[in-house]
Order: sequence, then structure tokens, then C-alpha cells
Amino acid sequence: MTGYSHIVIGAGAIGSATAYRLAAQGARKVLVVEQFDLINTLNSSGDHSRIIRRAYHDDAYVNLTSAMFSAWEEIEHLSGLTIYTRTGGLDMAPAEGRGAAELEAFKQPLRNAGVPFDELSAEDIRAEYPQWTISDDTVGFFQQDAGIVDIRRSVSAHTSLALSAGVEFLARTRVEGITVRDDSVTVRTAQGDFDADHLLVAAGSWTEELQPDLLDFPLVLSQEQVSYIAAPHLRDFLADRFPVWSYHGSELYYGFPVYGEAAIKLARDMRGHFIESKDRVFEGDEKEADVLRAFLSQHLPRAVGPTLVNRTCVYDMAPDREFILDTLPGRPHVAVFNGAGHAGKFAALIGKILADLLTDGTTKHDIGAFSLQRPALTDPGFQSVFRHGAS
Repeated sequence: MTGYSHIVIGAGAIGSATAYRLAAQGARKVLVVEQFDLINTLNSSGDHSRIIRRAYHDDAYVNLTSAMFSAWEEIEHLSGLTIYTRTGGLDMAPAEGRGAAELEAFKQPLRNAGVPFDELSAEDIRAEYPQWTISDDTVGFFQQDAGIVDIRRSVSAHTSLALSAGVEFLARTRVEGITVRDDSVTVRTAQGDFDADHLLVAAGSWTEELQPDLLDFPLVLSQEQVSYIAAPHLRDFLADRFPVWSYHGSELYYGFPVYGEAAIKLARDMRGHFIESKDRVFEGDEKEADVLRAFLSQHLPRAVGPTLVNRTCVYDMAPDREFILDTLPGRPHVAVFNGAGHAGKFAALIGKILADLLTDGTTKHDIGAFSLQRPALTDPGFQSVFRHGAS
């Protein structure tokens, strides 16, 4: 048995960030256990880009965004890497219906926090971004701080910083079970058993496989896909002239300017392809790419082209699709994080918060909305909500 002060399960965006912060805060001996290679493309941090934004459906997220941007600035300074690229963010919807209600729900927390944004008409959107083909009743807003987090680069930065600070990484090692005691844990793996005083489970959509040994809370998995489209007019969609965007209609589409690949990237949010963990796939398909191309044909015709690559990920969601960011009730030495399919942008900050919880037992940030004891996780009759702000 090998003794550690802290063990982290999962070396993705959250696990690597927390490992570095634990070491930076003086944790005695930290071990990270990862089932795949380090900096792999099989977990939810394996792609190039994630949207970073201030616009959210709830004050709980918007109030964290200033600290989130500061945390990324610190990691960029320490690593020498550019992780955040500001493009601005455009949200739009037809003026009536579900999407318009969603836009209003996103704007109110911005107002509450004093975050500036510009309200836009269809004419305003066309004037600023003529790439769009939209109806005259379209409305929108623009928030200048939105942009891209290079999620793969963020994992590289945090992992490198953690290694330099003395953190041990055990790659290609699957966790087979966990024993939680009142003041310690044992993590069982094919490479042996490891003891620790504290534990973080940041295993993403594989968390449910470890739940019998932790706390049994409901998680829903949805197999999602992004497609990179080889647009024939790529220069129209470079990051200095085209923002990250979300189109709130009967379905929610979102996309990126050219970044990471010579293509534009887009997806449907929560397409609702629900799966069990064992059924996940790592290859995208052209059927979904055709759905995305149909959206482009209607709204971004100069972006329509063949598929460059399809990529998949799995959303791991509580029934309310909010974060789980907490320690186990009565077991403050064991923390669990679940990102609900939208945590990448917060990774640098969440790493700090989790390190605080596992070293000091508290954090200065208000994370009450993400408690393990909220109704969505404790009330069997809770009705699932996977799209926020829509009526």
C-alpha cells in the first residue's frame, strides 16, 4: 500500500487543474490516476476548443466568471501558452417562441452581475456579421468577453505544471474500485492499491462506474457530436472577423470560427442520444454531420462544405444539468465533480475550488447551487431539465 495525501481520479481538464492547484497549495504527495494516456483524445478534453462565455442561465455561473477569466490568465502566465482567445459571443433567436425566452433568461443574470452586453436586431447582426442569413424577426445579444478556450492545451498546461510541482501521474491505469473510510480512502487498480487521506473523483462520464463505492446520485449520459466542416470560404470565418455563436431555436446550435482545424466547428447542444457508459463510441457519423450542414445551408451558406472530421463526446449530467461540485455528506475528505457537458471553460477555476475544499475544507466562492444535497439529486420525483431558460 502506497500512502498519498491526495488521489485524483481522472487527468482531464478538471483533474489536471486540481492536481496542479493541490501541489501549489502545499499538498504533501499527490497521485493522479488516468485510464488512458495523458493528453489523450478519448476523454471530454480531447478536442481543440470550448466556448468560454459570461452568458449563462443562472447567477451561480455568471458570478464565477470574473474569477474564471483570472484563473486562465494565471495559467497562461505560468505556462507560456495562449489558452483563451477572445472572439466575442453572439447569441440569437427568432423573436417568438422557445429561443427568445431562452435569450431573456440568459440576459437577466448578466444584468444582475453588471456584465455589459449589446442587444441586437436582425439588421444589427447582418451589418456586423454578413455571413448570417437570418429572418427579419431575429433578435440577439453580443457579449465581448466570450471566445475560445483551447481545452487540449489547457490539459497540457495543467499537467506540465503539476508534473513540475512533483505530482505523480499513473496513466493507462483503470480504477477498479474505491473504499471510503471516515478519514481516508483506498483506490484499487490493476497496478495495485493506493491509500490517501483525500480523494477527488473527476472521471467525467465514467463516474457512474464508481458510484456504488461513493454516493449513488442520478447521472444521465448523452452521446454528442461536433463536426468540422471544410467551408469553401474559410477566411470569412476567421476568429478576427467571426465570433463564437449560439442559435436558440427549436433546437440549440452552437459553433466556432476557424480554430484548431482548417474548418468551422458546430454542433447541436443536447441532441438527446441517451446511452449507457458501455455503449459510448469515439467515432462520429455523417448522419449527424448532414443535420449540421442543413443548418449551415439555411443560416451560414458560405460555410457549407464537406466534412473534415467528426468528433464525439459524452455529456454526463445530473437531472437539472447543473454542476456537481461538492464533498460527500459527512465525508469532507472526498470530493466529486461532474460538469454536465459545460465545464471546460471553468476548469482552471474549478481546480482551485476543489483544491480549496480538499485542503482548507471551504472555498470563498459560492457553490451552493452545485451541492450534492439539492433536490435534483435527492428527490426521486425531480423532473429532468436538460435545456435551461426555455419555456
